Amino acid sequence: MKQIANLLFEARILKDLNRSGYAFLGGGKESIAEHCFTTAFICFTMARMDPEANGERLMAMALVHDMAEARTGDFNYVQKHYSKTDESKAIAHLTRDLPFGPDIISLTSEFNLGETKEAQLARDADQLSFILELKKLKDTGTVTADKWLAVVLERLKTDLGRQMARSIMETGWDEWWLCDYTE
Repeated sequence: MKQIANLLFEARILKDLNRSGYAFLGGGKESIAEHCFTTAFICFTMARMDPEANGERLMAMALVHDMAEARTGDFNYVQKHYSKTDESKAIAHLTRDLPFGPDIISLTSEFNLGETKEAQLARDADQLSFILELKKLKDTGTVTADKWLAVVLERLKTDLGRQMARSIMETGWDEWWLCDYTE
């Protein structure tokens, strides 16, 4: 049971580790755990919208896709040009004493390969999470958000991901709040 407690503490540390790319945006801040939660919730939604997708696998993939970052930190796209992390080694060490370690290895590998329907949806959910943050930044006045939105929108690979992105881009970040309380 000690290895389970250690895993939970390791997952919990993601709440304290910030995603590094926001330094290049001129605004915004998000922990890795916040990003993973939003990604998992997007996957939950996608699984309801696409009944052919394995929802459990899709959401599990979203939960663990950045787990290695508890050990490696978050490398943004600029840093990845100059530094390398050994995500496989981090995941292997993280899972070595877990009875379900092979499940985490399989999920992260599937996500990284991006070949299955679930992996493609999860990878789009990963980008949609960022698109939500960028749209909020844009709506609240961060002028560089537009530059990044154009780049991130191009990363989407699935029809469902692109449909969701269009809807996000057509909706104000606070519209959900205003719809219920401005009548």
